[in-house]
Amino acid sequence: MRRVWLWLIIILLVAGSAGFLLWKPTGGNASDQAYRLGAVDRGQVIASVRATGTLNPVTTVLVGSQLSGQVVEILADYNTPVKEGQVVARLYAEQIKSRRDAALADLAQAKADLDTRRAQIDKARSALQRAEAQAADLRAQKDRIQAQLEEARRSLERQTELNTRAVGTQTALEQARTQVDIQTANLASADAQIASNQAETLGLKADLALSEANVKSSEAIILQRQAKLKDIEIDLARTEIKSPVDGVVVKRDIELGQTVAASLSAPTLFTIAQDLREIDIYANIDEADVGRLKDGQKVSFTVNAYPNRTFNGRVRMVRLAAQTVQNVVTYTAVISVRNQDQALLPGMTANLQIITDEREDVLRIPNAALRFRPAITIATSETGDGTPDGETPRRRPRVPDEQAGNGEARGVAANGQDLRRRPRGEQTGSMQDEGTRARIYRVGPDGNPQPIHVRLGVTDGAYTEILRGDLEKGAAVIIGALRADAADDTNGGAGNRRPRPPRMF
Repeated sequence: MRRVWLWLIIILLVAGSAGFLLWKPTGGNASDQAYRLGAVDRGQVIASVRATGTLNPVTTVLVGSQLSGQVVEILADYNTPVKEGQVVARLYAEQIKSRRDAALADLAQAKADLDTRRAQIDKARSALQRAEAQAADLRAQKDRIQAQLEEARRSLERQTELNTRAVGTQTALEQARTQVDIQTANLASADAQIASNQAETLGLKADLALSEANVKSSEAIILQRQAKLKDIEIDLARTEIKSPVDGVVVKRDIELGQTVAASLSAPTLFTIAQDLREIDIYANIDEADVGRLKDGQKVSFTVNAYPNRTFNGRVRMVRLAAQTVQNVVTYTAVISVRNQDQALLPGMTANLQIITDEREDVLRIPNAALRFRPAITIATSETGDGTPDGETPRRRPRVPDEQAGNGEARGVAANGQDLRRRPRGEQTGSMQDEGTRARIYRVGPDGNPQPIHVRLGVTDGAYTEILRGDLEKGAAVIIGALRADAADDTNGGAGNRRPRPPRMF
């Protein structure tokens, strides 16, 4: 019986303790509330875009071969510095040299033929000149004969008149007639000689024109054979693979004795980076962040090869061509980097931080204050955001701190909306002058969260700039709850406590 009473007393004590805990009011002073507080301070806020990219040479030259042949000599290897025009490899060239020698012989023969035909031109010109001189003599001779014929005719007329007057002799008359006949025959002979000379002159002119045409033909043949020789010399020069730029060999794609086939396209033999003292980073920027990038913005980055070293660069351009992979749209940003010590190598992966905005000595709050939400919205006349008098306060789901941290990474604003759905000018890190509206909380005089309306500027992920709001340096704002149920007890003091259902034992 005594044991029964003992167990009854123990049960009553346990039940009383449980009832006391269940019905104990949790409102009251601010010191009774289990909130974590953060301080408003002044400092630096740097808005940035994080991305990854690949290091690439500013100029990469693929050295190929326009000629098919066997590789007989390799004069450059990986990491070999080269100068413009330096021979890096040679192809088999003996067959091309034989073709060149044959072309040289053909060209020499064509030049000899040209000399012969030019001599023929000189000979034809000389013959034509002689014929023209002979034609001049014949014309002069004809003129003399013509004059003699006229004189003979006048003499015949005088003798005829003398005989008519019986003064002259018959012999003299006959001689005069004979002289006229002789000069007439001489004149006819001169005309025949002149006609023959003219025909000869025409033939010589035709021969001269033919010789000149032969010379032009020989000159054309020489030009043709010179062009053929030049093509062969170009092919011979192509057997020497030369570097087109100053740089360093980053890749070699041939081996000694390998046969290069360039029938359809020029095969790549070497890859040469022009100058590794300047290097570019090709970074993939999400379409939600590309509007914040501008030419000349500062960039800091690290590479896995030097985890404790930070490198710097600047945005050179954002390419307009978009890339879509699995419905994700990105744009390529080109970042210029000085690489004087050549520690950065092509192909390295860079973890980038592109600074899009930078503010110095501004009022700022921890981002955790933007994520905090009490479980119950309190109606207050100070802010005008509460429920009307007589209505039951609306309960809002409280975001746990660990989930809120994920929201920060996604760019969640203070009112719980995703900034990526907002117009570009209202996104955090690229704000308009008036900033983005937000609401944070501080502990009021009654110990309850008191909302404060603010305007937000840029954010760096940890702190956010306050452009306007009822806040001063050193003010305390709520950044979280120490107990999971602390936010459930923010509905007032002991007069407004809510009874909890009895626990099941």
